[in-house]
Amino acid sequence: MAGIHPTAVIEPGARLGEGVVIGPFCVVGPEVVLHDRVELKSHVVVTGDTEIGAETVIFPFAVIGEIPQDLKYRGEHSRLVIGARNRIREHVTMNPGTSGGGGITRIGDDGLFMANCHVAHDSLVGDRVIMVNSSALAGHCVLGDDVIIGGLSGVHQWVRIGRGAIIGAVTMVTHDVIPYGLVQASRGRLHGLNLVGLKRRGVPREEIGVLRAAFQALGAGQGSFVERARALGQDTSSDYVREIVDFVTAESDRHFLTPED
Repeated sequence: MAGIHPTAVIEPGARLGEGVVIGPFCVVGPEVVLHDRVELKSHVVVTGDTEIGAETVIFPFAVIGEIPQDLKYRGEHSRLVIGARNRIREHVTMNPGTSGGGGITRIGDDGLFMANCHVAHDSLVGDRVIMVNSSALAGHCVLGDDVIIGGLSGVHQWVRIGRGAIIGAVTMVTHDVIPYGLVQASRGRLHGLNLVGLKRRGVPREEIGVLRAAFQALGAGQGSFVERARALGQDTSSDYVREIVDFVTAESDRHFLTPED
């Protein structure tokens, strides 16, 4: 049975899984789906066509699923889908999609979204992502798995951040970031690779060495950044380097942060 505090408002139509806990003064809208063992601590608003995966915990004063903060939004139907086992801390806001971005905002599993974070409309966020206090994603951003966004950092709309990258605190990211990249400075610069993250995930030392050599090759030599990436792809047998090559050569609406910036 769901444990619902008597002061909570659960609108007709909301679907609650087994073991859901809803604390004092929460509001759950009529299109909301809360899967098994989701917990809303207190004063949480979940509205819109929002689905929240099992064992996710949402802390006080978070607002999840309210309409996009986009002047082009005209009331069209859109969704917010949040995966399992996320921790969504105080005052976090997450918005659904828009018709101009596919109509859905999607959050993966096992993420940590610290106090005051914002995930805007049509963003796609992978698994095990950490957004530190007061960081924000603009609309249409794409974050791969295992990305870390430092506190007080902002990510510009349409930016892609590859798997395993880390963004330092107080950084403005306006260009795509390669997988495993390390970006810091007030106007984000690509300073190297997220070596600590690679080691924590158990990437073999030999592969890290190959990645470091690939990073150096991307930052020097003839041709553009994309041309150098294509050349790397022809010479490498590393899956990690191939992931960077595929990321760089994929279609994107933004330029790349490069080692030369």
